[in-house]
Amino acid sequence: MKKFLSWTLLLALLLGLTPAAGAADGADARLSRVTAAVKAALGLDTAAYDSFRGVCDEQELVPVWTLYWTGSGGSLNVEALEDGTVICYRLEREDAQAARPGFGGIPAFPAGSEAAARTAAEAFLQKVLAPGESAEVGESRSGNDLRGSGCYFSGDLLLNGVPSPLSWSLTVGADGQVERFRRDVAENTWLGELPGAAPAVAQSAAAQSLRSTQKLRLEYVRDGDTAVLRYLPEAAHQFYVDAQTGALVDLTELQEDMWKNAPTGGSDNASSAPAAAEDAGEGGLSEAEQAGIAQMAGVLSREDLDRQLRAAAEYGLSRYTLVSARYDQAADGEVRPAANGAQDSAGEEARILCTLRYSRAAQGGQVSTRVFTVDAKTGALAWFYSTAPWRENARAAVSPAQAQAKAEAFLQAYYPDHAAQLALYESTDRTGDGAPFYTFTFARKVNGYFFPGSAYTVGIDAADGAVSSLHFDYDEALTFQDPAGIVSADAALDAWMETYEVRLAYLAVPQPLTGSGEAVQRLRQLGHKSFYVPKLGYGLVRADDVPGIDAKTGQPVRVEEPARTAAYTDVANHWARAEIERLAQYDVGYESDRFQPRKSLTQLDLVYLLASLEGWRGDPDSAADQERDTAYSIAYELGALTRAERQDAAVLSRAAAVRMLLNAAGYSPAASLQGIYTCNYTDHQSIPASELGYASIAQALGLVGGAYAGTRAATRAEAAVMLARLMDR
Repeated sequence: MKKFLSWTLLLALLLGLTPAAGAADGADARLSRVTAAVKAALGLDTAAYDSFRGVCDEQELVPVWTLYWTGSGGSLNVEALEDGTVICYRLEREDAQAARPGFGGIPAFPAGSEAAARTAAEAFLQKVLAPGESAEVGESRSGNDLRGSGCYFSGDLLLNGVPSPLSWSLTVGADGQVERFRRDVAENTWLGELPGAAPAVAQSAAAQSLRSTQKLRLEYVRDGDTAVLRYLPEAAHQFYVDAQTGALVDLTELQEDMWKNAPTGGSDNASSAPAAAEDAGEGGLSEAEQAGIAQMAGVLSREDLDRQLRAAAEYGLSRYTLVSARYDQAADGEVRPAANGAQDSAGEEARILCTLRYSRAAQGGQVSTRVFTVDAKTGALAWFYSTAPWRENARAAVSPAQAQAKAEAFLQAYYPDHAAQLALYESTDRTGDGAPFYTFTFARKVNGYFFPGSAYTVGIDAADGAVSSLHFDYDEALTFQDPAGIVSADAALDAWMETYEVRLAYLAVPQPLTGSGEAVQRLRQLGHKSFYVPKLGYGLVRADDVPGIDAKTGQPVRVEEPARTAAYTDVANHWARAEIERLAQYDVGYESDRFQPRKSLTQLDLVYLLASLEGWRGDPDSAADQERDTAYSIAYELGALTRAERQDAAVLSRAAAVRMLLNAAGYSPAASLQGIYTCNYTDHQSIPASELGYASIAQALGLVGGAYAGTRAATRAEAAVMLARLMDR
C-alpha cells in the first residue's frame, strides 16, 4: 500500500497535479476560511442574520464559493474565490423603502446625490480590489432615473494602471448603501501570469501597423430623401500590436479558431431570411382566417398561387410538395416592388400576403424547404428563402461562376428595369464547408458608386442551380449626391484614424494549451485545444460612434448621443428656472427646446407633464391624437383625473391644477373629507368648502403659499413648481 501511494504521489508531481491549496481540507474548513476572508474584506457584521450556508462551484479554472445569509431583515449573497476575493455581492433588505418612492403615483426626488453615491462606490471598490487593481468611477448611468433604486456605475478594471478586458458594475441605493456588485477576475478569465505594464514598442509604431488594417469603401448611404457619398469601413477583423514584439496579431482569427475547435463549437443552418409567418399546418387557415379572407374579393387560392410559382422553373419546385399556406395582412406601410420592377398594383390598401411552404424529403430523413411570401391578390413575390442540410465533404455541382450567372439571368428575366441598374456588391460562398447555397447581393450603382440601400440578394442552390432565396428593397424616389469634389481615399483614411485612440491595454488572447497544470488538464478533458492568456498590446478604441467619413467635407460623421436631460432656451431669467431645470434633470418636462413658463396651463399641458414622470415625453403643442391618448392613459393610471373629465384644451385654474396633482399623489380620499380642514391663505374666506381639503393639503405640503387664488388661470411655471415641491416631500 505504501509503495502504491508513493508511486501515486510521484506521478502527480510529474504531471503537475499538485493539489490546490486547501484541497486536502474538508469542505467545512474551506467554507470557514472563505467566510472569514469575505467578512474581513467587506467589514461585515452578520449578527442580524439567523441563517447561513455556503456552496462551492468547482469551475473549469478555479473554485467559486457562494455564501448565503438570510434573516428577518433581508438577505445577503456573496460569490468569492477560495482566497476571499469578492466577485459578486447582492444585498436585499426588507426596509428597501428607504429609497422613498414618493406619494401615490408621483415619485420623490432621489434622497441622495450622485456625488455621495460615487463616494460610496469608490469606498466599496477599495475594499474588494486587490493590489495592482484599480477602477475609475465615472458618471452614473441611472442617476436621473426617478423610478430606479439608486445609482448604477460600471467600467473596466485597470491592472497596473493599464485598461483590461475585465469589467465591473455596482449599484448604490438611495440611502447610500451598495446593493449590487459584480466583477470579472483574472483567475477564471485566463491562464498564466499577467505581463508587466511597460511596453517595448512605441505607440507611434503600433499606430502605423494598425492603420494598415483599416480599409474604407466609398458608397452612397441614405440621408433623408437624399443618398449621399460616404467613406465606410470595410468589415474587418480586430487586430492588436503586441507591445513587446511589435507583431501585428489578428485577434478575431484567433478567437474564431478557438471557438471552432471548442467542445460546443460548430455552426448551424440558421437562415438569414426575414421571419416568415408560422405554419398553420396542413389545413393552412383557421376558421377565423377563412371567414375573413372569404370577404376579401380578389384573393387567389393556394392552388392558383402554387401554379404561378411552379411556372417559374428557376425556383426548382418540380421535386417539392406544397405542405401549407398561410394568409396574413401585411405590416402597415410594407410595400415591395412587383415582379416587373414596378409598384405592386395592390399598393398598401388591404394588402394580403400568403406564405407557402414547400418541402422535399431526401434519403436519411433529411428535409429541404422552400418558403415563399407573395401578394395574395397578384402573386407578386415579396421574398422567399430555403433551408437544406449542410453536406460536409460534398462537392458543389454548380461552380461559383455558374451560380452567379444564374442569379444574374434570374434578375434580368423577372426584374429587368432594376437589373439594368444593379451590379454585384458582395457574395458568400461557404460550399467548401458544406453550405447548400451560394448568396449574391446586387446593389444599385449610381455615378459609379454602390447604394446598398437598394439591392437584391439572390441565393442559388449549389446542387442544382435553382434560385433558393430572394430578398430585395428598392427605392426609386431618392436623389443622389453629385460626386464632384469628394476628398481622396487617403485623406478619408487619415480622418478615420484620427477618430481612434491607439490605447495600450491588457488583452485576453487565445493561445494553444501548453503545459500540464491542473487547470490545463481540466480544459483538455473538456475538449479545449486553446484558451485565453493575458497579453499587453496596442489596439484601436473610440469613445463615440463614427459610422464613416463624409466624402464631401472629409469630416467624421458622428452619431450624437441623446441629451440626458431637456434643455430649454426660454427659462434663463424666469423665477421658476430652478424648479423647471431640476425637473428636466430627471427627464420630467416637455419634448421641446421651449418650456413656455408663462403660457396658461391647459389640461393637456399638465397631463404631458405628469406622463413624463413615467418616462414618456412629448410636446403637447404638436401632439397627434394617438400621442395625446397615450399621455392621458398614463394620467388615468396615476389617478390625476377620470376619463369623463378629459378636456384637452381646457385652461386649468390654480385650484384645478392643485386637484390633479394631489389626486396623482394619492391624496384624493383625504382631500374629499368635509369639515375637518382649515388654512390661513390671505384669501381663505373665498375658497369654496368643496375645495378646502385640497387647498389645506397644498398649503401643508408647501405647494402654494400667500394667496390661494384658486380661480386664476395657472401657468406652466406654476405647475412645474408645485410638482417639484410635491416631489421634495
